[in-house]
Order: sequence, then structure tokens, then C-alpha cells
Amino acid sequence: MLKPQLHQSALPTKISFLLPKPFLHGSGHAAFPVHSSSFFTKPNKQAIRVGYKHGSIKSIASVTQKSTDVKAVVTVKQTVVDFWSEIGIERGLDDFTDLFGKTLLLELVSAELDPKTGLEKASIREYAHKIEHEGEDITYEADFVVPPDFGEVGAIFVENEHHKEMYLHDVVLDGFPSGPVHLTCDSWIHSKFDNKKKRLFFTNKSYLPSETPNGLKNLREEELETLRGNDKGERKKGERIYDYDVYNDLGNPDSDPETARPVLGGKEHPYPRRCRTGRPRTESGVAASTCLEMKNSREIKMGTFSAKTLKSVLHALLPSLSTAIVDSDLGFPFFSSIDALFNEGINLPPLKKQGFWKDLLPNLFRAIADETKDVLKFETPDTMERDRFFWFRDEEFARQTLAGLNPSSIKLVTEWPLRSKLDPEIYGPQESAITAEMVEQEIKGFMTCEQAVKAQKLFILDYHDLFLPYVSKIRELKGTTLYGSRTLFFLTHEGTLRPLAIELTRPPIDGKPQWKQVFRPAWHSTDVWLWRLAKAHVLAHDSGYHQLISHWLRTHCCTEPYIIAANRQLSEMHPIYRLLHPHFRYTMEINALARQYLISAQGVIETSFFPGKYSMELSSAVYDQGWRFDYEALPNDLIKRGMAVEDPSAPHGLKLTVEDYPYANDGLVLWDIIKEWVSDYVNHYYSDPSLIVSDNELQAWWTEVRTVGHADKKDEPWWPVLRTPQDLVETLTTIIWIASGHHAAVNFGQYTYAGYFPNRPTTARMNMPTEDPNDELLKLFWEKPEVILLTTYPSQIQATTVMAILDVLSNHSPDEEYLGQQIEPAWTEEPAINAAFVKFNGRLKEFEGIIDQRNTDMKLKNRNGAGTVPYELLKPFSDPGVTGKGVPYSISI
Repeated sequence: MLKPQLHQSALPTKISFLLPKPFLHGSGHAAFPVHSSSFFTKPNKQAIRVGYKHGSIKSIASVTQKSTDVKAVVTVKQTVVDFWSEIGIERGLDDFTDLFGKTLLLELVSAELDPKTGLEKASIREYAHKIEHEGEDITYEADFVVPPDFGEVGAIFVENEHHKEMYLHDVVLDGFPSGPVHLTCDSWIHSKFDNKKKRLFFTNKSYLPSETPNGLKNLREEELETLRGNDKGERKKGERIYDYDVYNDLGNPDSDPETARPVLGGKEHPYPRRCRTGRPRTESGVAASTCLEMKNSREIKMGTFSAKTLKSVLHALLPSLSTAIVDSDLGFPFFSSIDALFNEGINLPPLKKQGFWKDLLPNLFRAIADETKDVLKFETPDTMERDRFFWFRDEEFARQTLAGLNPSSIKLVTEWPLRSKLDPEIYGPQESAITAEMVEQEIKGFMTCEQAVKAQKLFILDYHDLFLPYVSKIRELKGTTLYGSRTLFFLTHEGTLRPLAIELTRPPIDGKPQWKQVFRPAWHSTDVWLWRLAKAHVLAHDSGYHQLISHWLRTHCCTEPYIIAANRQLSEMHPIYRLLHPHFRYTMEINALARQYLISAQGVIETSFFPGKYSMELSSAVYDQGWRFDYEALPNDLIKRGMAVEDPSAPHGLKLTVEDYPYANDGLVLWDIIKEWVSDYVNHYYSDPSLIVSDNELQAWWTEVRTVGHADKKDEPWWPVLRTPQDLVETLTTIIWIASGHHAAVNFGQYTYAGYFPNRPTTARMNMPTEDPNDELLKLFWEKPEVILLTTYPSQIQATTVMAILDVLSNHSPDEEYLGQQIEPAWTEEPAINAAFVKFNGRLKEFEGIIDQRNTDMKLKNRNGAGTVPYELLKPFSDPGVTGKGVPYSISI
């Protein structure tokens, strides 16, 4: 009896046979070498170099006049397939596929055309067989024989023979005389049984469109056409299509009419566009609110990634909180009850998978001794660890406008008196109730109000005109209230801000005239408590603005169109695509998750923040009235708010109005570092301005960003035009700053500053007792003002829900990818880019030292002091966890 030949030599016998047609490209007949072991036998691991690494030996190729032996080493990552389990190489049928060495079909594509026919050369294909599985890496190998006239490899086709998708990390082709060829993939490869179209990956070498090798030109355009799709149908598993849609998926009124929300995007509610899923409309005409499966995205974060944690909290922990806290309106009876969240925790109903929870949320979730119950005990924020009463102090209230969670709202007062621009027929008198006399009383005659304005000493948090139109309808919602607000600050001789006054305004409502009142820091107990209550309202306003505008709108939401357009118009081999790629990772997946759980109808934002169901409508209003791409550049933003003026002699070309402005001081250093890196990169590829104008992919990308992704602002005159390298550098630096520096500044300090929620309450549930006073309310205020303040704060379920979410949002995952820490593989292909990155990385490390030095400078009172958390939110690198520092490449959480 003949036995199968199970033992093969290290280089199996090659069998050539004639094919009637080339496998993919070209014409005529071609002979291809195929390994018999690839088709019929399980590879003998002992006969193959299991420990092989590319570059570990000078060459493994034997070059003759006829062919070159090339080894392909393929790395597949064993990683998360959904939020609850890991994806591995599936059992059953897929094990047989591995056994017979037919896991992946690889096809090498030449970068050159056939000189005889002028057509693409025939590709060379081989099956890759599994070699080893070590940790999360699964290694496959394939052996190719490359003809001498094949030319340089420009791309590779990959077909997944498994029944399940797999995550392909990279392919290395070793054996060419010129050295290894690298193809970084980092993408899910669908099963051929789900989609017969093979996946295409280009080598790591970047090309402008005009420089594309002839053999790759058609493939470059065909791949972009695949990614653009045909604007029809619902997205199917295995598809990679990027298209645009309006925000019509925030609710499902067919199942619950209360979740009907206006469509965002269009004339009535201008808004950036999101990625279209093609889901069918509900009977009410909107798309059902369903999150895209993150595993079907083109890439996904390895290992323990933040989105898994976030969805776990949203999907499992929050319902348990609702069960534990039965009364959704129940507030905290004492401040000690708030402290108990950190000391004693909340008893929860038993949770499944205790081990899973402990591993996933070690800082948040702790099981008590008897293991019959679960307890949610919050970590004490760093701010509270340093100073239990930090949130109570007016100085800290003012300092956080410059060095806290929302440092981009404070503005210089340039006109006096303060006046509203709203229609007085609808909203009442325009004049502010804050008078010059009040200002002069508060600054103790140091100067007149007029002098203070001229000397650039007055600053304001102004939420008056923005919020006043929403007061009436938000007050109709249960458990929330609203005012228009102005908060005035004075710049002291020490360079710190001191709060002078808070003005709260209610427009005419229910037949009552406009009401407004000014509250000031005071010594008398009644005025002290009124000041504390007014501060609670302003802090709620600032928290809502921070979350909806500074965070969601300006980073997550406005960045998504850049990503969609880049994938539709920039080839993966385009150098600008490869520059932006690390800054776009994971953002669309996180945004899809946010649309399902956070900003959706009756989601976390609506149920916990003061605007309620008008939250996204308010976000649209700010986009319509104030968002401009050119103002997203940090220097322009500072100038617009009066926080800086141009000064060529000053560092960074700007003179700050408040010299000790930690966010601006650190941000401008980081901005310059990013801009220098981008300049080096752009100038390498675009040595002549004509190359930018003639780059059809680049121009198509930027045109689509302006006219489709931000279609509601397509006719604005302030959009930059890409004509010169300087234009491109400024545009790219702005996008990268928003995705990295700006997002880090407004995101990773959330638990530090808002984990103890009285410092940043998300809503105010009670009107000021002086607005419509009655005997019962005044008696309670007079006897127990603390009860009024606690009742004004969020309810127990609102506070704990937000605290749990902020803990996750502030967390750096162990695999976080920090700005400039690790070089992208494609950047190493060009020595000049590699050298520029080394300089970029070095400057970021120097920047860390600059921040450390600034935080020890006792003259800089806005960034240090007794009990004060030093300002480190723009410090580039960080350990895992809630650290209050670290700037990732992208909006990854």
C-alpha cells in the first residue's frame, strides 16, 4: 500500500504545470511553480526554520539566471473578534485547511508591465502554511520562485481559505537581492466563502499618483473604486465601503416614539456627515440605531482595547446600576454619601463572569469577600487625593478654565458693557446685569472697569446667547433646568484668574418677564450659598459644552469626514494617506459605538447631561454658528478667543494674553513639534508646488472633505485651498492636532477632574431659590442650604453612570499608540522620512522634560501649588490606566 509522503525536505520539490490563463493579470499562458506539499501534505515543522525572522541571515535565496527563491512570512494576530471573546484559528473545517497547508492563498503582483504586451504581468501564487503559534502571533510561510523578468513586487493579493475571518498583521518577502519587501496589512481578511474578492495590499513604499509604477496604476484606481462603492444597499459582512450619510440613526421611533430626533445634516440642522451603513429606514423615515460591528472594520485595536471596556460598561454594568438604584430621581442626601462611592461603593446584583469583570475593570470593580454580591467602588480621583476640598475653592474654579478639562472656552472681554445679540422681542432686554460698578467693587478699586478692559484684564465664560434659546424647552423636560450664563474673571498681578460675578438669565417664559440676577463671591452666609449654587449651574453648563462641543463635535464628529474622504480618495500607497493613517485609527469604530450608546436617543448624554433630548440639536447649533476649519488650528483658536495676539518676536509667533495658560503654553510647543514633522514629511514628497496642484488624489480628498463631508459649509470662504506645500502643511497639522493634542487635552483628564462630580456636575436639577421664591423653598434654603445644593446636583444614577463612563474614557489601554513613540513601518522605507521621525520622537521626549520643568516652577501658579494636580494632559507618553497624561496618535476612545 502506498502511504502519503508526510515528510518533506525544507525546500519541497517544485512541480511546474501549464495554466490556460494567468491567475489574475496579463494574457497568454504562463507556467507557475507550485509546492506539492502545499496541496497534499502537512508541513513537517522540523524541516522548516520555525525560528526564522526576516533579516536574521543575509539571504535565503539562491539566484540563478532563471529564478529567485523567495520566502513569504505571514503574521496573523490572534485577537478580539467581538467584545466578549477572542478570535482564534477556528476548529473543524479550518483545522483541515491548516493541515493541508492551504490557509492563505498569496499572489505576488509585479510593479512593472510586460514590455512585450504592455499589459500587467501574470501574478505568481502560492499557498501559505501554518508554521507556529506563539502568543498572539500565528506564523505562516510560503515559498515562491520568482522569474528573473518578473521585476519588483508592488503588491500582493490575499485570499483567506478559512471559514472565519482573520486579522492579517503583515507579510515579509525575503530573498530578493535588494533586501526584504514589507507589506504592512493590519486588516481583517474576510473568508472567501463570505466574499470571493481577494484582498489587495501594496508594499510599504509610498508613491504620489504621478509616480505610480505602471504595473500598479490600474490596481491603485480599482482599489479606490472598491472602497467608494456604488452608494447603494446595506453594508454586508466582508465589505469595505466608505460612504456618507446624515445623522439619522440616533433613535428608533417605530419602537418608541419618544426616541424620534431631528436629522442632523442639512439646511435645518447643519452637521458633519458620518459613515453610511445603508441600513433600511424605519417606517418613520430614519435609520434604525444600530452600531456597526467593529470586527468588520478594516482594522481593530489589538489585545485589551478601550472600546471593549467601554461597551462592556455600557452593555452590562449600567443596567446593573439601574437595578441597584431603583429611584432614578433619588439624589444624594449628604456629602458623605458622595464620599461613600469611593470608600464603601454600591452593592450591585450578582454579575456574571466575575473574573472577566475583575480583569477588565480592575480599578472600578471589586468583589466583596463573600462573593455573593458585587460592589462597584470608584477609585478616588487624583484631585481628591491631593485636596478633598479642591472643588470648593473659587481659585480652583477659575484655574480650571485655563488648565482643566475644558480650557478652550475662556475668552477675553473686548467690549463693555456686555450685551446679548439675541432678539429682545423674544428673549428680553439685551443689556447684561453685570455693571461696571460691580466689577470695580470686586477688584477693590485696583482700576476702573474701562481700564480693566483696555488692559486685557477681564475674561469670560459666555454661555448666554448659546443656551438662552433652549431654556424654555429644556425646562419642559423632567429633572433638569437651564439658564443663559455669563461668568466674569479678573486677571490678577500673579497671573491667576479670580471670579468676579456670575449672571444667570431666564428668558420670558409662561407669561413671566425675563429674569436675571448677578451672584458674586461673598462673606455673608446667604450670599455665599447663592454663589455656590450659581457656580453649580455654571459648572453644569461648562460640562455640557465640554462634552458635546469641545470633545464630541470638535474631535470625534468633525474628524470622521476626513477619514471617510481619505479612504475613498487617497490610495493606501499615497504618502499623505500613510501620514494620516495612524491619526485615523479606531475613530470610526468608537464613533459608531457613541452613536449607539452615548449620543443616541435616551443614551448616556441625554439622560445625564442638562440638554436632555436637545443635546445633539444644541451640538448642531454650535457647528452651524461657530465651527470653522481654520479656527481649529490652535494658534488661530487662541487668537479668535483673544487669548493671544500675533507677535513674531514671541515664542511660537504668539504673545499670550494670560502668560501662564498651561493648555496654550504646552499646546503651542506640541503644535510646533507636529508642524515641523509634517513640514519635513510634506517637503520630501512635494519638492515643487506644482506637484500638489497636479495631485489628483490629494485634491479629490480635500474637495470631498469640504463639499461632501462638511457639505453644509461647502460654500464658506475660509476653507483653505491646497496650492503650496505651506497650505498642505497647515491643513494636515490642524487635522493631526485635533486628533491627537486637542483630543488628549479634553479627554484623558475627565476622571481626574469630573470623577468627583461636584467639581463638574453634568446637570442642574433645581432652579435658583431666588428666581421664583416661595415660602417653603426659602425656608428650606434658609435652614438647610446644603440640601438645596445636593438637590441641584445630578441624581445618584446620573452621577454614578457618568463616573463609570469617565473612568473608562480617561483610561489608556496597555496597547495605546502614542504620538511619535513608534514609527509606522511605511515611514521607514524612505531614509529622509525615517530621519525626520527620529527628530520628531526626540523633540517629543524633550517636550516631556519641558512640562516637568514647568510643573516645578513655583512662579507658574496655574499649573502647580499645594494640593494642585500638575498640568500634564499634553505630556506625550504615559503608562496604562487613568494617568492624566499621554497623547495618542488618534481619537481611539
